[in-house]
Formats: sequence, structure tokens, C-alpha cells
Amino acid sequence: MTEIRNVVEKIKGDLMSERPYVIDEMISAKAIAARVEELCKNIQSEFVGTDKLIVVGLLRGSFVFIADLVRELDLPVEVDFLEASSYGDGMESSREVRILKDLRGAIEGRDVLVVEDIVDTGYTLSHVISLLKSRGPARLMSIALLDKPSRREVEVKADWTGFEIPDEFVVGYGIDYAQRNRNLDHIGKVRFTG
Repeated sequence: MTEIRNVVEKIKGDLMSERPYVIDEMISAKAIAARVEELCKNIQSEFVGTDKLIVVGLLRGSFVFIADLVRELDLPVEVDFLEASSYGDGMESSREVRILKDLRGAIEGRDVLVVEDIVDTGYTLSHVISLLKSRGPARLMSIALLDKPSRREVEVKADWTGFEIPDEFVVGYGIDYAQRNRNLDHIGKVRFTG
């Protein structure tokens, strides 16, 4: 049954990605840069004195955000990545979180910051936090660029949030729609035109 659902979602995603759309700017590149700077000050205060902060980016949507964060942080950092998926190429969460790529290094006894692009239903962040907690980090905190609390189905909240947004499908700054639009320097709302 799950396999059939995955095929149906893939077909829906393929069809939707062919629909014409425009992108309306929602959060400017300048606003994102200012917020990243502010968030990094908070992270530095929290992790002052750390031997090394392991910054774990959730691929693929967080890669631009994580790059900007680590450049702004005045802390010793190590970067690792974990790839989890609950979307595929569609616009709706499957609510089934799969780990596609695990961390390369151990986090036991280490300070860890999980970097998420967007918290929507909450399934991905909840699953990842639970998984990483089981590995015994000294401290485990999370940051999300975007938060859509109106879509939450699982009780989870990032320790820091860049922007709270309404229930809109967004792209840019690393976030994609069917693998497109990650390279935009801003966050934009997808509006279908046909």
C-alpha cells in the first residue's frame, strides 16, 4: 500500500511541477541576512565556551541557511548533514519520515545544533530530534529558518526560528519545488497561474 501511495505521490508531483507558476517575494534577502545575524548572536550566547559545536544540516533545503549560519558564528564548528524526507517531489507531507543519509560522525557527549529549513507538520524535526537524542549529545538544540505553526500535527518547536509564515507553499534560499528555485536569494510564495 505504501509503495502505491509513493507512486501516486510521485505522479502528482511530476504533474504539479509542470503547472505554470510565479513566485511572489515573501521575505527579502536583506531581511534574511539581518535575521541570520541576530539568530547567530543568540546561538553564540547559548553555546559560549563549547569545545566544538556540531552543526547538523537537514538536507537538502537547509544548505543555504546552514552556510550562512556557520559563516556568521564566532564559535568552533563542525558541519555534518543528515538527509530526511517526508515530501518527495510533492507539496504535501507523506508523514512518513525516512532517513536517506545519516551523520558521518558521532555526536555522543557533543554540543549539537540541528538546522532545519522549514517546520511544517513537525514530523521531520520531531523524528530527527528523537533520533539524535538517542545518541547521547551533551546538548541538542534546533533552529528553523521558517515555521508554519498552522500546519503542525506533531508537538514540536525549534529552539530558534527565523520567521513564522502562513500556510503558503514557499521556495528559495535553499528550499525547492520539485528541485527548482533553490537558488533564489529570498523566500517566495508559489502562486499557480494555470
